[in-house]
Formats: sequence, structure tokens, C-alpha cells
Amino acid sequence: MSDIKEITEALIKFRNERDWDQFHNPKDLAVALNIEAGELLENFLWKSHEEADKAKVKEELETKTGLKVTGINVNIQGVHIEEKK
Repeated sequence: MSDIKEITEALIKFRNERDWDQFHNPKDLAVALNIEAGELLENFLWKSHEEADKAKVKEELETKTGLKVTGINVNIQGVHIEEKK
């Protein structure tokens, strides 16, 4: 089984266990995506180019979220996604 297929199946299982399928329509997904993007952009708001340095923002994100932000390395409710090297 491919990594993408395994990840997709795990995410669908996670979604179905919470009855979130009802919210997976174009409007709600577009709104949710924009909200999450806005939260990411908040880390750059009113910062100079130097303050918005990749390493500094990465550190700030990790501190705020508790997630390791190197490539893709996120563990959410047993769904583990790791960047292949």
C-alpha cells in the first residue's frame, strides 16, 4: 500500500469517527483553509523582513502549537505523517 493511500485512509477514518463528513463541502473547506492560512500569516504580521526570518517564525510556530515544523512531521490523534528523506 502506498504512503498516500495509507495517509488518506487514516484521515478518512479520523474524519468519519467524528462525523465531520457533513462539513466537507467546497464552501466549508475553503473557509477552513483560509482561517488556517490566516493563523499562519499572523506570525508574519507587522514584522520586518529580518523578524520574519524563517528560523524565527519556525521557532515561534513550534512554541505556539507544540508541533515540530521540519518538513512534515505532525502527529495528530495517532495519524503520523513524516517527510521521507
